[in-house]
Amino acid sequence: MNYPAELKYSKSHEWVKMEGEVAVIGISDFAQDALGDLVFINLPQEGDAVTAGESFGDVESVKAVSDLICPVSGTICAVNEDLADSPRASTATPTGPGSSRWRPSPTRRSCWTRRPTRPSARRRADMGSYVPSTQDQRREMLQALGLTDYRELYRDVPESMYLDRPLDIPQGMSELEVRRAVSAMAGKNKVFPTVLRGAGAYDHYIPSIVKYIPAKEEFLTAYTPYQAEISQGLLQSIFEYQTMICELTGMDVSNASVYDGATAAAEAAGMCRDRKRRVTLISAAAHPDTIATVRTYCYGTGDELRVVPAKDGRTDLDALKEMLTPDVASFYLQQPNFYGQLEDAQAAGELVHAAGAMYVMGCNPIALAILKTPRDCGADVAVGEGQPLGMPLAYGGPYLGFMATTQKHMRKLPGRIVGETVDSRGQRAYVLSLQAREQHIRREKASSNICSNQALCALTAAVYMAAMGPAGMAEAARQSMAKAHYLADRLCGIDGVSLKYAGDYFHEFVTVLPKQDEALAALEAAGILGGLPLRDGGVLWCATEKVSREELDRAAAIVKEVCER
Repeated sequence: MNYPAELKYSKSHEWVKMEGEVAVIGISDFAQDALGDLVFINLPQEGDAVTAGESFGDVESVKAVSDLICPVSGTICAVNEDLADSPRASTATPTGPGSSRWRPSPTRRSCWTRRPTRPSARRRADMGSYVPSTQDQRREMLQALGLTDYRELYRDVPESMYLDRPLDIPQGMSELEVRRAVSAMAGKNKVFPTVLRGAGAYDHYIPSIVKYIPAKEEFLTAYTPYQAEISQGLLQSIFEYQTMICELTGMDVSNASVYDGATAAAEAAGMCRDRKRRVTLISAAAHPDTIATVRTYCYGTGDELRVVPAKDGRTDLDALKEMLTPDVASFYLQQPNFYGQLEDAQAAGELVHAAGAMYVMGCNPIALAILKTPRDCGADVAVGEGQPLGMPLAYGGPYLGFMATTQKHMRKLPGRIVGETVDSRGQRAYVLSLQAREQHIRREKASSNICSNQALCALTAAVYMAAMGPAGMAEAARQSMAKAHYLADRLCGIDGVSLKYAGDYFHEFVTVLPKQDEALAALEAAGILGGLPLRDGGVLWCATEKVSREELDRAAAIVKEVCER
């Protein structure tokens, strides 16, 4: 294709033709082909000042809505009157009906424009922009500030730091094109019909209502209730979540959630420290990500983290007793632990309290339906990963961390807490309670700066617990435990395969597996995600209520075939 020598092209696909002190500007053929037929054009008016590299309007085509980027700066001196009724003319030749004229600034950079569309058309075009304000509103704000250009807001920024060109990124796409592109990317993923891996994120069955309720627009767009008391519906959903977490853990008070289970553990360690006790102990049998997160928090506050060694897959209580020195503030124990083993949580709690420290238990919420509650084990704080409560695996998030404690320690509990009260008319109302706390009024002395919560995930967890009920959650826990033990029996019936740890376990266990890599690869080829290979040897397996006996038999048969070759 031959391009006219007098035309200059920008990266955002506008052409510019200089006629003395006036620039004539239009859209390139390439832009026209990419956009398709134009249906609306939204532009500033004659006499407006425009700046190179900034959006001064947008065009809507049958495919997409795209911003118009000024290639040069200047003042609009003329517009093409035909464009209001014939948007397609914007791509005409320089001498045709689509040309527009501009008077440049002294720097000889000019810009292009169109006649503004009717108000209804302007509003429709504005809806396609991520910037909610209109051009008129932006001009009004600048005038109120006594300014004529956005650059004047950044007069202290060196000129060399300005981006005076469009970003070198691909053009926008229509919804259909985006769907095709994302679907193509998703097609590269391998989705396993059978999942025998957990290690902190578990493939439990999610009732349909759990997906439906949080997807309602009243909840889906909700975030932290900054104007809390006018968000009664959201506050009530958080209050119900807190109530269920308290029932699940046996504790008195729950917060509105934190980011994930590892964050909850780190926040709990922080709330347990005081001026004399600054050291945190954590079991080596806890999830590695939890240990790493607590270590990061301790680094940030200048406090020490000491790891209590594990023995035979469980916390070494003799070592714990020796490490409970007068400077220890708390001890974190995970139940069940990372290896799936059930710890002697009550004995650990007695040791910790005898040393004057606080006891933090990390819990699997499904297991709590049939195991002793943290309160029964003597815990001061109960935390955990809430993902099993109705959230899909979703490549690691978003999840939520739950936190609950006793009434004695509730004023140390970080994050938001929703309480129930009555309004001036004596009717039930919900408020954010205990808000005059250090993270708001004395931040330098605060044990936590977290002031947010996972509201939508907390709602999901509440809907799941309400839908399942105590009996349903207990049944899911019992089935998960039974199927894990069945899988372990089938695997250990294979020559060379054995349990690495002999203790009791819930729904995860570690095996010694010969030809480990070959066996896991064979399972993957059959559409089965096998156990997680551990750094210190062995494979960590998991079973939930979702897997059937036939799937477990098939997995065991594949492993047997590989091991006996």
